[in-house]
Amino acid sequence: MDIFDKKGIKPMLIAEMVDPFDSDDYIYELKLDGMRCVAYFDDSSVDFRNKRDFKLLPRFPELQDIYKSIRHKCILDGELAVIVNGIPVFNILQRRSILNDPFKIELASKMNPAIFVAFDVIYFDGEVVVDKPLIERKKLLEECFAEESSKIAYSRYIEEHGIKLFELAKKQHLEGIVAKKKDSLYWFGKETRDWVKIKVMTDEDFVLCGYILKPNNMTSFVIGQYDGSELVYKGHITLGASLRKLNEYKYTVIDKSPFVFTPPGNEKAVWLAPELVCIVEYMPDESIERRQAVLKGIRDDKLPMECQVGE
Repeated sequence: MDIFDKKGIKPMLIAEMVDPFDSDDYIYELKLDGMRCVAYFDDSSVDFRNKRDFKLLPRFPELQDIYKSIRHKCILDGELAVIVNGIPVFNILQRRSILNDPFKIELASKMNPAIFVAFDVIYFDGEVVVDKPLIERKKLLEECFAEESSKIAYSRYIEEHGIKLFELAKKQHLEGIVAKKKDSLYWFGKETRDWVKIKVMTDEDFVLCGYILKPNNMTSFVIGQYDGSELVYKGHITLGASLRKLNEYKYTVIDKSPFVFTPPGNEKAVWLAPELVCIVEYMPDESIERRQAVLKGIRDDKLPMECQVGE
């Protein structure tokens, strides 16, 4: 059984943020604020899977016919996004990804249709192409397309001028850019410095461990990360946190702190089993940790134990 039939591909990871730079050895692409996925195309269907190999098409039915835009049997790596006024809006995409009611899914697909933007090809006409240099895979990616549309496109790139593209992304209120070595190979499930993020804002994943009700109907979430197998307290996040957002997910209230010791100042916390992973976005600053931090969303494509300190 080849990898097309087997599925379960773990996409190559992108290393953490660096400062903008120029280099003849790299290409530069805009970074979409969306959901990473692997798409399996043949001549009659498409199958989207997230990083945990969950099927996404049932929640994004508007994309079920985009296989018609692809003229080769292939596996593409890319991003699902919802674009509003030219800007990807992660919160809308994230809310759509947890819908189960068919009526709500259909309504959402019409109100906020998604687009799949491909940036790499893993498999082309029966051949695994991960050992080809990136710049060759980019040419194959273009060959995969019969046409582009409002539902499917492939990512453009520029060479050399990473700083200018970053400034453009910043001006347009986009998330940032990605720099990739032209000769980079594709490594399943691995992170290398061949691909690096350059973001206007950065984000980090934490385990949601509890919440504290505050005055003026405000809520503060208690967050943590694992240090090996031990859950470590990492403070609070208030901006963007709300019980309404939490209640969109299944969670378990527990009797005591999930940490080894209850952190001081959390005596009134409602403790939760460490089951949910949340994304916290903040302005990078060497002197202040998580400046202007805000809860960006809750993700279901990452396990709590994968939220490790320093990763």
